[in-house]
Amino acid sequence: MFPQYTKIPPLKKQGNGETKRLSFVSKDISEAKILQLYEQYKDPVEELILAEGIEHFCQDLEVKPEEFIVLLIAWNFKAETMCKFTKDEFVNGCKNLKVDSIKSIRSKFPELEAEMQNKQSFKHLYKWTYKFCLDNDSGQRTLPVDVAISLWKLVFTGSEPTLLEDWLEFLEKHPTIKGIPKDTWDMFLNFVEQVGDDLSTYDDTEAWPSLLDDFVEHENDKKNQNVKTD
Repeated sequence: MFPQYTKIPPLKKQGNGETKRLSFVSKDISEAKILQLYEQYKDPVEELILAEGIEHFCQDLEVKPEEFIVLLIAWNFKAETMCKFTKDEFVNGCKNLKVDSIKSIRSKFPELEAEMQNKQSFKHLYKWTYKFCLDNDSGQRTLPVDVAISLWKLVFTGSEPTLLEDWLEFLEKHPTIKGIPKDTWDMFLNFVEQVGDDLSTYDDTEAWPSLLDDFVEHENDKKNQNVKTD
């Protein structure tokens, strides 16, 4: 899923003996083109790109709105709300990525995906995702469990932790769990990095959110039941 960064092209000898570096960039980006692109997708009434425009944008990019690459684009655009791009987010996002067309945005896909191999970059994306997916219009402060489950599956595309499947199964089997607070979302990433694939390094004296403690207890109960059955 995550190809390597594009390498800088090698130096090539020219016929006159001069050395010239080949370039993948044939011209500077055009702000006028970016604005034209924005106008192509923006809502006819509001000064925003809304759900319908984003769907059209994704169609032109030949991706589905629920794909991981769309989340990466939104993160690079510094978008604040799901299913919405402000003019500044879209225009400045394109400038930062140095793109001004659908073709040039698509050409950035490998680079955007490869950046997720960097642990810090992924951590920033992961934490941003929670706030991005809250319904700000209704003042939502906690993600519903079904939304959080979908987001965990999405954000871990191509790098799924061993414990993720059991964690999501635990949430689905306990309908009394209605929402995922931000501290639980944030700490889950630290949790899967620290406790090992089999929870062997879990330390109940650490200040984990109570839901993660409940998950560990649930998994240990499952293992004990299996031992008794055997």
